[in-house]
Amino acid sequence: MAKEKRIDPDELLASLEKDDLGKLTIFLGAAAGVGKTYAMLEAAGEKLSEGMDVVVGLVETHGRAETEAMLKGLPAIPTRPQDYKGKTFYEMDLDAILARSPQIVLVDELAHTNIIGSRHKKRYMDVQELLAAGINVYTTLNIQHLETLNDIVAQITGITVRETVPDQILETASQIKLIDIPPEELIQRLKDGKVYGAGQATEALQKFFRAGNINALRELALRYTAKKVDRQLESYMRVHGIAGPWPTGEKVLVCISASPFSAKLIRIAKRMATSQNAEWLAVHVEPSLHRLSRNEVERDSMAKNLRLAETLGAEIVALTGDDIAEEILELAKKRNVSQIIIGKPEHTRFWAIVHGSVVDKVIRHSQGISIHVIPGSLQETEQNHQQTVVSVKGKGADTLRRRSLSVIPYLMSILMMIALSMLINPVRSFLGPVNISMLFLLPVLISASRWGRFSAVITAAMGVITFDFFFVPPIFTFTVADIRYLLSFTIFMLVGIITGTLSARLKKQVNYSRQRVSRVSALYALSRDIAAVDNLDAVLESIAHNVAGTLEGHVVLLLPNENAKLVLQKSSRADNFLNESELAVATWVFDRGQKAGKGTETLGAATALYLPLSTEQGVQGVLGICFDESEAQADPERIRLLEAFVGLAAMAINRIKLAEQARQALTLVESERLRTALFNSLSHDLRTPLASIIGAVTGLLEDPNFVYSPEARHDLLQTILNGAERMNRFVSNLLDMARLESGMLKLKKDWCDLQDIIGVAVNRLGESLTVRPLDINVQPGLPLIQADCILIEQVLINLLDNALKYSEQGSKIVVSTQQREKQLETTVANQGEGILDTDLSKVFDKFYRLNSPLQVSGTGLGLAICKGIIESHGGEIWAENNKLGGVTITFTLPLSNQAMGRVPVMNEGV
Repeated sequence: MAKEKRIDPDELLASLEKDDLGKLTIFLGAAAGVGKTYAMLEAAGEKLSEGMDVVVGLVETHGRAETEAMLKGLPAIPTRPQDYKGKTFYEMDLDAILARSPQIVLVDELAHTNIIGSRHKKRYMDVQELLAAGINVYTTLNIQHLETLNDIVAQITGITVRETVPDQILETASQIKLIDIPPEELIQRLKDGKVYGAGQATEALQKFFRAGNINALRELALRYTAKKVDRQLESYMRVHGIAGPWPTGEKVLVCISASPFSAKLIRIAKRMATSQNAEWLAVHVEPSLHRLSRNEVERDSMAKNLRLAETLGAEIVALTGDDIAEEILELAKKRNVSQIIIGKPEHTRFWAIVHGSVVDKVIRHSQGISIHVIPGSLQETEQNHQQTVVSVKGKGADTLRRRSLSVIPYLMSILMMIALSMLINPVRSFLGPVNISMLFLLPVLISASRWGRFSAVITAAMGVITFDFFFVPPIFTFTVADIRYLLSFTIFMLVGIITGTLSARLKKQVNYSRQRVSRVSALYALSRDIAAVDNLDAVLESIAHNVAGTLEGHVVLLLPNENAKLVLQKSSRADNFLNESELAVATWVFDRGQKAGKGTETLGAATALYLPLSTEQGVQGVLGICFDESEAQADPERIRLLEAFVGLAAMAINRIKLAEQARQALTLVESERLRTALFNSLSHDLRTPLASIIGAVTGLLEDPNFVYSPEARHDLLQTILNGAERMNRFVSNLLDMARLESGMLKLKKDWCDLQDIIGVAVNRLGESLTVRPLDINVQPGLPLIQADCILIEQVLINLLDNALKYSEQGSKIVVSTQQREKQLETTVANQGEGILDTDLSKVFDKFYRLNSPLQVSGTGLGLAICKGIIESHGGEIWAENNKLGGVTITFTLPLSNQAMGRVPVMNEGV
């Protein structure tokens, strides 16, 4: 059984290195102060002494004298000043480094967060761009900044590190150099002020730089480096065919949600997948109704977790379903997942009984899949609750205010109860308590259907109070004489809760279905509009209109011109937001093939979000959108829909470009065929009659004494005439075909006698027809036609010439004309070999020539010209095999509504 081939990150790196990508060397340490920057500068000095082009992109000295001394003698690119909140900061000048293009550039502190307004949000993104440009990079990093170790570092040190680097950066590094010193030496360096200032060093020694913390961080750094070496060794053994106990393929699935606890699960899954060299999936199952009730912070948290998983290399899978456990297990079975990581929030036993446990159900139905349950702490659960409360007080405050001001449902409930009480009171004795209680359910049901659960519960409570006060003995008091009424009151409240809940759920389901239908309809509408359109401007108009209307934003489409420079092709609004800076962002997206702009970590200060229109043939252009609502940037559902639109748009634009290239290629092929045909014709159809003419003329010139008899001289002159006429027909065909192809053929219509045109055509063919039996049958009393007489004559000449070529010497040619309803039908038939049914429609194609045992000359343009002329007159032409064994070609010409006379009866034959 064949095993799936797995790609090792180091093998991938090796292949990338062959593609002229830069190499990344990371100087890794357990903590600040171990000597990473010093070691990096020392290595750079060695490379500089070897003659390599080394420059300093950015190095933070933090006032350390020994580091500043090492910088002397190393060429440096000046940093770029950038103002932020009234202060000036200095960041690495990425464009200057790219323009300088050194062999090695030094970039300190890989985990650094750039100032807002920089091209990239993180410095490691700057490094990725340098590597993509083929520049080797030396950089430094502390182990606590590794994303997958973030929660472990927080557990060890009690401090949550905010600046992190994705594991992929280290996994694709060409070399990792571990810089390590004993904890005692590091602590002494801190005390001596070689790492931080005096006050800052004292605080650091009391909190982060304790001996236990340093040893734990050293162990993390050593373990990570050892795993890196193991993977490199394994990759080497695979590449060189060295036998070994290779690990079997694993696939890890992690279940995530909007909870901050999911970030911990994602990091655990990444560590597990890395240790087992396994693929991993991050799966989010969202109940169909929960999507509509999710608040702003939950959406932001969900988007943050998805970005984290994507950054760490997970395949993101979003599912919708009410049974979360079933959806997870079904996906796991389809994707052959071997291990599932799932979190178990800390809830009370009663909560688990009421709501059910997804974890328990996954474990019960796992069927051989290993389940890793990660318990959530109470602190993490409370953190999630506090963030939700903050969101209600912050972003959701306006919503709460609007809800508090919406008192109409409650006023209507009061009015319904008052009106119902007034209607029931006159007939209370007739109805009885049971029927009265049933009637009081009506306002509850109306409130539930119109205004939802909360309104229904309030209405039910008001109904209980009204019913008790006015209709339950003793009346006009809240005292209940019969204890059984308490059961009725309870049922009242339950009816309000249940009906309100069901109504709210149904409303949400309807709204959700409408949203899905709207979005699917938008995708369908766009695909329908662009599917059959081959005009680029119309396709761009449809894309801009559909995307802007569906996603509620301003859309621009930019495509490259002939100089590969992006230009605006379409905007959904008359004014657009493009300026020099926005166009620079779009150009970056086009060049890199990655999305950037507002809502991303690259060029996030831009006004709009830009996505590349990517296909297998490359980036076709850029779509930019400026959402009308700023929170739309963080809505994963809307971003996924946008990406679907972009995919359709890219395919449509690419299809039109490919179609245009195909047309150009076809034109080139046709041109080549025409060139070949012309060459063949020049070598045969022109040279043959020219040779006859030259031979005849030479004979006449060499006979000054009139040795030739008059009959012989006549034959030579006739040969000259036939050759000239043959050449004339050939040139006429070429010119007619050129006029037809270019659209320059203009009809000069006049009243024509088809019988006369047939006679002229026969006379022009001359001697070639005199040696053949020719039958001409013209229906008596034919009306005149409005046509270009010269062109119709050319059609008949071509048809007669074709009939002569493809028939045996001495066989009969038949020409007939008759009226059929409102058109004249003319046929030219010969006797000879028929044509295969599959080839009958091809005889009117340009350059098409039948395979015939007869020696037939020509270009294959004659019948194509006939077809063009007849169709330009509004007629039809076709070929069919006849009973005589030959071929009959028929064409029709429409009659004019105003007749100008009739053709006299013709009793002659030629």
